[in-house]
Amino acid sequence: MDSPTFVRFQLGAQLRRLRDEAKVPTEQAADAIEVTASTLRRIESGKVGIKGPALNALLDKYRVDDPELRETLLSMAREGKARGWWAKYSDLPPVYRQYIGLESAAEEIQDFQTIVVPGLIQTEAYARAMTSEDAFKPSTAAVEQRVAVRMERQKLITEGRLRLAAVMDEAVLHRQIGGAEVMHEQLSAMLAAARLRNVTLQVIPFREGAYASMLSSFAILNFPNNPGVVYIEGLTGDLYAEGDDVQRCTTVFNDLRSSALSPSASLEMIKKIRDAEHQH
Repeated sequence: MDSPTFVRFQLGAQLRRLRDEAKVPTEQAADAIEVTASTLRRIESGKVGIKGPALNALLDKYRVDDPELRETLLSMAREGKARGWWAKYSDLPPVYRQYIGLESAAEEIQDFQTIVVPGLIQTEAYARAMTSEDAFKPSTAAVEQRVAVRMERQKLITEGRLRLAAVMDEAVLHRQIGGAEVMHEQLSAMLAAARLRNVTLQVIPFREGAYASMLSSFAILNFPNNPGVVYIEGLTGDLYAEGDDVQRCTTVFNDLRSSALSPSASLEMIKKIRDAEHQH
């Protein structure tokens, strides 16, 4: 079943397309449903839902006459009001909630990381060490919530509901997040995750030198029967890209895989670094 977040995301994209086609400025569309332009942008980005009467008013403004399309969009608005499993965690930032909702609807994630282990294969101790150092200094309770959510998210992998293809810079394996013991456990967990049929891990070694996108981590979320989305995380805000950007990032990701060691050679490197670091 699609997650309510994904349904809202799809609905928002449809409404943005219809507004563009009708050539209605954002401010005029917002006035039609008596909200601010920023609220309409949040609806169009899927961050918040929209109720039936407001949706009907927007569709009138955009001159959408097709009864079947209107009913489909109204149905999506109803589905988008449902609550996902993550709703019970009150301290999660809205952007993180949206990502979890999209992730739970994806069939494959292509994840490229330059500095940290991909979230879906982080251990509890590594995730706690990471989250504790967040730039916005979350409370202890908030840290524990985010760690619990990250562990819950990993069921997508362990239960085989999601394919993960992860490429990471060799720096990820050396950075001592949480200290030597935590990293030893983390590297062992990566080796275990790579044994799952739905997980592929590759490492770009230092000797590769400069390569495409080495300054920017990103994740491509691919959905069954729907266009993919690119997620780029930043200190001042997170970005979702669609359309041509997805194709461009997919091309870059394929180039990264070519620059990386093979999956088997990557696992050899992870094991070698784990064992060498532990001896010290």
